[in-house]
Amino acid sequence: MSPELISILVLVVVFVIATTRSVNMGALAFAAAFGVGGLVADLDADGIFAGFPGDLFVVLVGVTYLFAIARANGTTDWLVHAAVRLVRGRVALIPWVMFALTGALTAIGAVSPAAVAIVAPIALSFAARYGISPLLMGAMVVHGAQAGGFSPISIYGSIVNGIVEREKLPGNELVLFLSSLAANLVIAAVVFVVCGGLKLRGDTAAGSGAAGAAPVPQKAAPRTAEPRTDPSPAPTTSTETTTLTPSRTATLTSLLALVVAVLVFDLDAGLTAITLAVVLSTLWPEDSRKATGQIAWPTVLLICGVLTYIGVLDEMGTITWAGEGVGSIGIPLLAAVLLCYIGALVSAFASSVGIMGALIPLAVPFLERGEIDAIGMVAALAVSATVVDVSPFSTNGALVLAAAPDVDRERFFRQLMVYGGIVVAVVPAAAWLVMVVPGWG
Repeated sequence: MSPELISILVLVVVFVIATTRSVNMGALAFAAAFGVGGLVADLDADGIFAGFPGDLFVVLVGVTYLFAIARANGTTDWLVHAAVRLVRGRVALIPWVMFALTGALTAIGAVSPAAVAIVAPIALSFAARYGISPLLMGAMVVHGAQAGGFSPISIYGSIVNGIVEREKLPGNELVLFLSSLAANLVIAAVVFVVCGGLKLRGDTAAGSGAAGAAPVPQKAAPRTAEPRTDPSPAPTTSTETTTLTPSRTATLTSLLALVVAVLVFDLDAGLTAITLAVVLSTLWPEDSRKATGQIAWPTVLLICGVLTYIGVLDEMGTITWAGEGVGSIGIPLLAAVLLCYIGALVSAFASSVGIMGALIPLAVPFLERGEIDAIGMVAALAVSATVVDVSPFSTNGALVLAAAPDVDRERFFRQLMVYGGIVVAVVPAAAWLVMVVPGWG
């Protein structure tokens, strides 16, 4: 049995044990990385740790630390109330507001994980407060980020268009952008319906009227696919919620500083967030005392462990082995759909742009023969490799999982994993059918 096949089978075993024995999958993956890396791939400790996602570790810790402080001092309550007033209390519009916000951030140049890191904690705090399914809200945030992710001035769009130009393939920046926008908009609409969004249409939030107006009462019980785990009563407008205290003002300033630092100065989101959290903790220790305990440590272990094992697979050439095997198939349409599936499956655990950077060149030989439309194929690969970022093992999915307050985190993890699996199973085939098979070019 080849080393590459052994490494894939071990990954399957890790999933099975974690699912059936309720062992943290990240801890299992670290053990698997040690075993496979040392015994099968002959890697030393440095080679094994080469795949450890240090940047993602800092992002997860920094963002959850900063927003734990924001929850402790009431800043997230204030932001949720402001969002409610923005849509005049129509709860059903809030998921779409979050979709549009993250889409706008990525379209103007924010890296997708940075946009999700900024928006997800606020969106999921709103979901917890008003009984909206966290899966619905998290999916809307992630798909919103990918909807704007391939604009001509975006990070993803610039990278993919650069790869296409370097490989001397036909390209169309507008088709790439609109393909991702349309795909994510359709998926978001389906998720909205399936996860109970339509049932929210008549719901209004307390205190959502214009200034001076009487609060609009909520319905007796929210109708959602995911019940609230917080037994506290439904929120109402109060001076305590709407007043800007010095600590809340400082926290809002810090959140704004995070946005500016990431979007304008291109600073690392994780390092910036943890620095701002430390400053707030120093100034208001009473509000921040419990914040470090609210950092999503189990999620950090899970994500870092799995991605370390995926790094071992990359080091030993498993991903390249699979991609080259598919690329050598003599039937272009079959090779095209298999490449879309490989892009989706691997991207659910690894860098979306990195996977596209590897798969687009693999598709060059049969694209050059003119049997497959290059513009449609690149668009299909881009969509397949990015819509799966809802997976809890991807950066965006991990941020959503870590940011959700007042949920059964293990259950939410399973929901994200099942949803990510559905996306991996369905979207590549759909993208292939719509963008590749007709041969629009």
